[in-house]
Amino acid sequence: MAAPCSARLQGDAAAFTAALRTLVNNPQFSDVMFVVGQEQQKVFAHRCVLACRCQAFRGMLSQAPVGGQDSSSSVPPQGPFILGNVQPEVFLAVIEFLYTNSVTLNSHIALEVLTSSVEYGLQDLCELCVKFIKDTLSVEQVCEALQAAVTYGQVDLQQHCLAFIEGCTAAVVRTQGFRELSDVVLARVLSSDHLAVDELDLVQAVREWAHVSSAVLDRPVPEVAALPVRELRLPLLAPSELVTLESSNQQDLLIPVENIAAAWRAHALRKGSGVPSRLCRPRRGTRPREHHRHLEPHAK
Repeated sequence: MAAPCSARLQGDAAAFTAALRTLVNNPQFSDVMFVVGQEQQKVFAHRCVLACRCQAFRGMLSQAPVGGQDSSSSVPPQGPFILGNVQPEVFLAVIEFLYTNSVTLNSHIALEVLTSSVEYGLQDLCELCVKFIKDTLSVEQVCEALQAAVTYGQVDLQQHCLAFIEGCTAAVVRTQGFRELSDVVLARVLSSDHLAVDELDLVQAVREWAHVSSAVLDRPVPEVAALPVRELRLPLLAPSELVTLESSNQQDLLIPVENIAAAWRAHALRKGSGVPSRLCRPRRGTRPREHHRHLEPHAK
């Protein structure tokens, strides 16, 4: 007698997804409600879908068992769960993904959806967000994307953002996003040999960044700028530029005196003696100065 045959057959996935999409934020048959954002927008969902798709929601919903058997719980079985720190559009994008395994993104919410995907442990959604961000990256948003990539350990996105910045550095350093970078991320940017901008312009950009950070953090300029300033390549500046830099520096003490002294010493000795070799390497966008030829052997 022949053994019984079995097979798993796949129906129309698109039709299935379309049907589930009709349940997104649909109060009919929903059994859980969220109140989202400062707008206090109501979002309706189905606990079985959320729980089977996301461990974080499973933990959240387990606080409110169906039927209210735990009388000590202050959360009714159907919610509402208050989520005041997320935009409704962002939360709805997460819900859409949980129901349909797809997501509708735009440049205004992509980074926040990425943040939510990390917080909720949704790796597939995280990857979709990273792909969208990479595909739509702009001068105005690249620094914010880089900061998020570093914060959430997205190495591939970090590398993509850095390469983008290296291609249009002069425009990027003028953006608000550049002025809002953390000191660690800014130092990472400044360590690149491939920035397409002259060192003098970088010094000015770091000065503007430092003054914004000082105001926001209520800390002295030299303190907030200590890490990024180490990556400024002062020996690349001409003597006349160093003189101007010293004059500006007296006003905010952005750059330690010993850093400027080391740059002068490089000029006097006609080599980068006592200066880390990386600080003597011209970047891709460095304007040539006559004294650079004395630094070249040191940079090898």
